[in-house]
Amino acid sequence: MDDGYSQEEYLRQVLEAYRKTPGTMGTVRRADRMLAVQLYQRGVSVRVIENALVLAAARRVMRPADASPLGTIRSLAYFMPVIEEVLDLRVSPDYFQYLRHKLERLMPAR
Repeated sequence: MDDGYSQEEYLRQVLEAYRKTPGTMGTVRRADRMLAVQLYQRGVSVRVIENALVLAAARRVMRPADASPLGTIRSLAYFMPVIEEVLDLRVSPDYFQYLRHKLERLMPAR
């Protein structure tokens, strides 16, 4: 992991990013904390997790207008497949920045 965060700071960063992600309940549960600890122990960077949250949120928001509504995300575990996907992606950081700006325009801040 290249973040240089202590475990406490890492957990704070990850869980705050999760809490603020559009489509989530906006609350953090014990299972979310435990998963964040596992991600820290695996050495998954905060940036990878933040990028995965943005990518998943963008996919959920940018759906056809006539698509059926999606349920609220209730767990950080929902994002694990996308975290794994982002770990394998070779995409410019500019792409994730673009998605962040797009989400900020489409979604009200929490």
